[in-house]
Amino acid sequence: MNRRDMMLAAMVASLWGLNFVVIEWGMRGIPPLLFVAIRFVIVAAFVVIVPRPTASWRTIVGVGVFMSLGQFGLLYTSLALGLQPGLAALLLQAQAVLTIVIAAGVLRERPTGAQVVGVGLGVVGLAVVAVGRGGDAPVLAVLLALAAALSWAIGNVISRRAGAVGGRGRLGALSLTVWSALVVPVPALVLSLVVEGPEQVAAGLGAFGGEALLSTLYTAGLCTLVGYAVFNGLLARNRSAAVVPWVLLAPVVAMVAAAVLLGQIPAPAEIVGGLVLVAGVLVTTVAPRVRVSAPVPVMAPPVG
Repeated sequence: MNRRDMMLAAMVASLWGLNFVVIEWGMRGIPPLLFVAIRFVIVAAFVVIVPRPTASWRTIVGVGVFMSLGQFGLLYTSLALGLQPGLAALLLQAQAVLTIVIAAGVLRERPTGAQVVGVGLGVVGLAVVAVGRGGDAPVLAVLLALAAALSWAIGNVISRRAGAVGGRGRLGALSLTVWSALVVPVPALVLSLVVEGPEQVAAGLGAFGGEALLSTLYTAGLCTLVGYAVFNGLLARNRSAAVVPWVLLAPVVAMVAAAVLLGQIPAPAEIVGGLVLVAGVLVTTVAPRVRVSAPVPVMAPPVG
């Protein structure tokens, strides 16, 4: 990678890391599932200018249900329950480890020795985080964040099975993200009405002000549309092994931003466990691809 591309990679990772703080900032007074529905209304609106991906509708719906609705519904709920943004960004990195495990069972993709080591490090890191989490990290919120990572990993495997993100074109993953967003708003709104209640939904819509709007524009515009476009452009010009590790800056940025802006200092065990988890993700990311006829595509990084 040249210097310009490295700066772009660092910029995208910073956008994605800061995103977790922006979500918590904008979601105050608004039910999390309602906030997800509003976010994806904006993302889905771009189907008018973003071409439809080559994937089947079955794949588009599957990605929408797991990568978008499941991941972000669970993530936003975990943040609403009190999970710190930095820790949330860290726990979502478990998706890389979970993707390899699920792909091994569902797709019969045999991981390399290095990837097995990476999975082991990831499990150890998660265990350390779970045992040593700070008092401000409720158990349910941590479990929901891990469930969000699992949902994302399932979406990754759906994409892998269909070969939907196998290309390196600039619009490959972006178009799938935008079109799969069509699946999210209505189910998210229905879930919000059922889980959070009509009164909370009405109150949330009434509380949707300038902060919530800016937060939504940041997540939908900068992180999803701009972030994916730039990231896919980097993948088109460079080896994936040179690009993907930059994503590991996202949880670092999230934790620093949460500490500086929100005063949320992670517990020592969270830092140690996080470093072990990130090391495991790094090993699985830069390790040689699994031994199958087609390479495993680079999965979409977290956009929070």
